[in-house]
Order: sequence, then C-alpha cells, then structure tokens
Amino acid sequence: MATGTILALGIYFLSMLAIGLYAYRQSSDNLSDYMLGGRKLGPGVTALSAGASDMSGWLLMGVPGAMYAAGISQIWIGVGLVIGAYLNYILLAPRFRVYTELAKDSITLPDYLENRFADPSRLLRLVSALVIVVFFTLYTSSGMVAGGKLFESVFGLDYQLGLFLTASVVIAYTLLGGFLAVSRTDFVQGIIMFVALVMVPIVAFGALDQPTQMFTIIEQLNPKHLDLFTGTSVLGIISLLAWGLGYFGQPHIIVRFMAIRSVSDFKMARRIGMSWMIISLIGAMAIGFVGIAYTHQTQTPIDDPETIFILLSQVLFHPFVGGLLLAAILAAIMSTISSQLLVTSSALTQDFFKTFLHKNATDSLQVLVGRASVFVVALIAILLALDSSSSILGLVANAWAGFGAAFGPVVLMSLYWKRMNHWGALAGIAAGALTVLFWAYSPYQIEGKQLNDFLYAMIPGVFVSALVTWLVSLLTAAPTTDVSHLFQQVSDKLEKN
Repeated sequence: MATGTILALGIYFLSMLAIGLYAYRQSSDNLSDYMLGGRKLGPGVTALSAGASDMSGWLLMGVPGAMYAAGISQIWIGVGLVIGAYLNYILLAPRFRVYTELAKDSITLPDYLENRFADPSRLLRLVSALVIVVFFTLYTSSGMVAGGKLFESVFGLDYQLGLFLTASVVIAYTLLGGFLAVSRTDFVQGIIMFVALVMVPIVAFGALDQPTQMFTIIEQLNPKHLDLFTGTSVLGIISLLAWGLGYFGQPHIIVRFMAIRSVSDFKMARRIGMSWMIISLIGAMAIGFVGIAYTHQTQTPIDDPETIFILLSQVLFHPFVGGLLLAAILAAIMSTISSQLLVTSSALTQDFFKTFLHKNATDSLQVLVGRASVFVVALIAILLALDSSSSILGLVANAWAGFGAAFGPVVLMSLYWKRMNHWGALAGIAAGALTVLFWAYSPYQIEGKQLNDFLYAMIPGVFVSALVTWLVSLLTAAPTTDVSHLFQQVSDKLEKN
C-alpha cells in the first residue's frame, strides 16, 4: 500500500475521532442532548447526516457495480429512492418533528409511538423497540462486514483486522459524542462522498482517448447496456421503485427529523438533501458507465464489478488523493453504522432500561447506559461479522424492507389519521415485520422464483401493515380525548408555521 494512501486514511480516521472528542467536550449528561443533540441541528447537518447515514457503501460500490455489469436498466432503484426521499421530507418530516416534541418530548421512535397513542399496556413501546434492536444489530453487522472486506480486498489486510479497525473508530466517536458526534461526522462524511462521486467520473471521462465516443464504445460492447428495460419486467421495475417506500420507516433517518431545530428549516434541508442525493446517484451511475469504456480502452481486468470505483480511484489519482477517495467508501460505511448504533442504543436505554428496569433513572445514568449499550451492540455485531462469508446486500435489503413495512405505514398513518389507536399501531408493526420475514425467507415459490425474487418483500409488507392498522383501529375502541386533542394541537401548530 502506498505511503500516501496510508497517510490519507490515517488523517481520515483521526478526523473522525477528533470530531467525536469535540462533541464529547460539548456534551452534557442530558439524555436529549446525547440522543438528539438537544434538537438543535441546522438544515445542512440534518440533510447530509440523513443522506450519509442512508446511503452506506452501496452508493460507492453497489450502484457503480450494477451499472457496470447490467447497464442503465439498474437506474430504477435510484428513481424509487429519490421519489421516496423527497416524499419523506414533504409528508413525514415537518409533522413528525412537531408531533415528537408535543408528545412529551419523545426522543426515540418507540417513545413517540407510546406517547402518541397514550398506550397503557406499554406493548407498543416494547414491540417496536424489539424490532429496532434485532434488525439494527444485524444491519450494523452487515456494515462491519463491508468494512472488513474493503480492507481485505484493497489493502491486503486480514479481514478481521479490517473489521476491528472499522468498528473501533465508529465505536469510539459514537460512544463519546452521541448524536452530535454522529451527525457531525455524517456531515463531513457526506461531503467526502459527494466530492468523490463528482471527481472520479469526471477524471475518468477525461482520461478516455475519445471521450465523446463513450456511448458508442458501450453500445459496441453490449447494446443492452443502454436499454432501460433490459432484464426487467413490470414487477421487477415495481420492486426496484418500491425501495423508496422504505424511507418512511427507517429509524436512523427519521430521527434526524426529530433533531432539526425548527420546522421552518425543513425547506432548506430538503433542497440540500435532495441535491446531494440526486448528484451523488448520478455520479455513482456515471462511474459504472465510464468504467466500462475505461477498462475496455486500457484492457484493465476487473474481477468484481463492484470494485470499479476502487480501481478508478487508484489508477487515476495520486496515492494520497486515492486514499482520500477510498476514505469515501469508509465514510459511507461508517456513517450508517454509527447512526444504527445510536438508534439501537436509544431503544435499549429509553425503551427498555428506563421504562422497565429503572423508572426513576437520572439523565446522567441513562447517558452512561446509552454509552454502554453502544459498546455492547457493537460487540455483538462484531461477533456476527467475524464470518467473512456473511451476506451484505441480502441482509440490507431485508432489513430495509423490514423497517419500511413495520414502521412506515404506522408512522405515516399516526401523523394524519385521527381515528388510529394503539392497537392498530401494534398490529400494523407486527403484521409488517412478519410479512417481510415470511416473504424473504419462505420456501414457497411463484413461477419458479422465491417470493422475494418475484416481488420485493417491501410491497406486500407495506400493504399488509397498512391494511391491518386500518382494520384493527376501526374494530377497537376510538382514541381517548387526550389523544385526539394532541392530534389537533399538532395540526394547529403546523398551520401557524
């Protein structure tokens, strides 16, 4: 490994740790500060933090690799994600921010659901927290697997050493600085990812002998690469677009909306966030396309299409710059891991420890438990990730669908439907999660395909969750007067803004 590359990665790791230490020195023993940054995030940090924690390593490796291998027909997942993210800002973000504050200043998603419906049974908090802990522990593990494989494939390091390097830095700044550290490191990591996704395709395009002939070269190599519908079907396109439905139920993304300083900041946050996302996706797809022409022109062999970004960053740039570009992949991986660790820690602290074990716990004790939870969850995720053959993409797809189906319909309906009650919410969460698990892992087939290959689990999961939520709410007692009054308070406050 070149000295310049090692230096660049060392600077990156030290920068993340420095941000975590700075956030720690600014932090207090106040639980809201540790878990939500005191609801003081500006629009820029909110937008890039949400984007970086959302996109993960698949943006720099999965998308370019898919475009390189299969062509422009892979664009549909990006279209679905852009639509979903935009609707998330419009439909969910402002109302959710107001509701979580008025509902007893809720600081976690289970906290919000219990307070929103005044659930006397506490089952809603328990079940939703269990869903978060189980799915996010596995989700976090998949990110650590990606970090270990990156160090193994690029730098020739032992897989487990790469795994521990990735995990140790993330654990350190998340444990120290809490939400402020995670949000600020996500902001920096989002900038690094953006710059990398703009620089690499532009430089690679300029390195071609005949840049204007790029599409001609691609068409000569494989005309199907330029066909939007190659290898797809109507159900296949719908499945790819359906990824966008998941945004409404991702705890590590919507928690950013809880933390923004005011509803009026959402317009700016949406503009920043959507611009970042669209340009980044275009850059990622362009890397795959330019990579086809570049590897053909230079006769460069490539065993794994998902390493096309790594290849271009190493052969076209000075080792130091190449190291910074590789840091973009680490940034994508680490930003998602840290967000998931913090949300899982929040669920364990607020929704298990304080609610069921120590009702009178002080804020300082809860912050301490939160930090301990980060370490414990990370340790479990590391143990799960020790096997380098662990599947990354399949696990991420199923976890994304699980959260989207379990929480998406319930959260949206809770914001807009006055008649909804806690039994409907509880049934909807359970139905959505169980439907996804059945659809993803069932041995049953349709037209010779596994259910999840025939139609993405998100679609039946969201449909069943919404239907069950609606039916159970109508068949059980109407919400109390206090719950209805809270709903009206939120509507009144939004009208004033």
